[in-house]
Amino acid sequence: MPHVYDHPRAALTVDCVVFGFDGGELQALLIRRGLPPFKDTWALPGGFVRVEETLDEAARRELEEENGLRNVFLEQLYTFGSVHRDPRERVVSIAYFALVKPEAVAAATDAAEAKWFPVSDLPTLAFDHAEILTTALSRLRGKLTYQPIGFELLPRKFTLTQLQRLYEAVLGHHLDKRNFRKKVLSLDLLTPLEESRQEGPHRPAQLFRFDPERSDRLKERGFLFE
Repeated sequence: MPHVYDHPRAALTVDCVVFGFDGGELQALLIRRGLPPFKDTWALPGGFVRVEETLDEAARRELEEENGLRNVFLEQLYTFGSVHRDPRERVVSIAYFALVKPEAVAAATDAAEAKWFPVSDLPTLAFDHAEILTTALSRLRGKLTYQPIGFELLPRKFTLTQLQRLYEAVLGHHLDKRNFRKKVLSLDLLTPLEESRQEGPHRPAQLFRFDPERSDRLKERGFLFE
C-alpha cells in the first residue's frame, strides 16, 4: 500500500536551458506551450518528474521527448521554488543547462513547436523561465573562464576563429585576436590537424581538435582563462 501523507506536498519538475551556437550567436532552444497556463507562450523544455526516475533521468527524458536531443552535455543548475511561480499548484523546479553541438542544433530544430532564439533577442517566456535562463547564462559565462566546456558547442574540427567567435558570443564582448590565440594555445588543450578550411577571402585556416585527456589533466591542476 502506498503511504498517504497528512500534509500537502509540492510537485517537482525539471526545466532545461539548452544552449547552441550557430557560428555567430549563442542561441537558446525554446518550445511553444500547447496547453494552459501560458498557452502559445514560449518556454524552456521540461516537465514533471516521474516517481520512478532520478532528476537527471527526468531532464534527459524531457530533452529527448520534446526536442530529440540525446547524449548532450547536461549539468544541474539551481533550484527555483518561489511559491507562486506556477499558477496551477505549488511547484518546485530543478533547472539544468545543456550544451549541444551544431549537428544536434539542426536536428532539434525539426522538433514540433520548437525554435532557436538568439539569447540577445528572446521572446516573453512563461513562468519564471526568463530568470532561469538568465541564471544559466551567468553560469555558462563563469564556467567558460575556468573549464573548457565551450568545446561542447563546437563541431569536432574547428578553427581558432570559430573558437574565438564562440567565446565572444558567450561572454558578450570582443576579444583581442592575438591575445586570445596566445592564451588558448598556451593551455595545450588543442591538437593541430593536418587539415584546413577556407574562411572568407583569406588563406585557408588550420583546423584543430579538442583533446579531452589534456583537459582532464588541466582540470586537476586548475586554470583561469581571463
